Amino acid sequence: MITLRKSAERGHFRADWLDSRHSFSFDTYHDPAHMGFRTLRVINEDRVAPGAGFPLHPHRDMEIVTFILAGALEHRDDLGHREIIHAGEVQRITAGTGIRHSEANPSATAEVHLLQIWLLPEEKGLAPSYETRRFDALDGNSLRLLASRDGRGGSAVIHQDVSLYAGALAAGSRLEHLLLPGRHAWLQVTGGELTLNGIPLAAGDGAAASAESELELAAFSETAFLLFDLA
Repeated sequence: MITLRKSAERGHFRADWLDSRHSFSFDTYHDPAHMGFRTLRVINEDRVAPGAGFPLHPHRDMEIVTFILAGALEHRDDLGHREIIHAGEVQRITAGTGIRHSEANPSATAEVHLLQIWLLPEEKGLAPSYETRRFDALDGNSLRLLASRDGRGGSAVIHQDVSLYAGALAAGSRLEHLLLPGRHAWLQVTGGELTLNGIPLAAGDGAAASAESELELAAFSETAFLLFDLA
């Protein structure tokens, strides 16, 4: 079974410095029909204006993954980390018992476009931690593991039974991903157009897949996406 979450139907928050789309309920946007999927709790697509950002704020008992689509984002936290992450890079924060951080666009001219993802951890009260991973640009028709429970293949370590992949497809190409029994998937399209098991999706669209043994992706144009393989 595949359930679509169309881009235009997401929650939307707009300020003079931020344009944010919420796949699931978040902050003042509440939709009982969209509270998350499995352990995936938040997917926010944010565009932050030059020189603006989120001031210091707390998190607790959440796995937070930030994936930069374009531009750069400066991260600071009360663990002493200060880093600028760029397009194609992945940041993982284990909020655990508590962490405070800020996120800002360091550019004076260009917006930053990113996805921020929250996943429920396997257990509460973990020690707060932070890491980034840098990956080469994807070749066409490929998946790359960005984050996983065991950190295999140089991926970021996330404290949940999930494998997060970045994918790229050239126009007219196909890719298959097998789902083991009991596994589920969420597909988030970040660019281009494709079909998922014959169902069309475009940039900003998401889809939940359950009771599917195989995901078949076929691209109409050059396409990019994130794929979550979830318990």
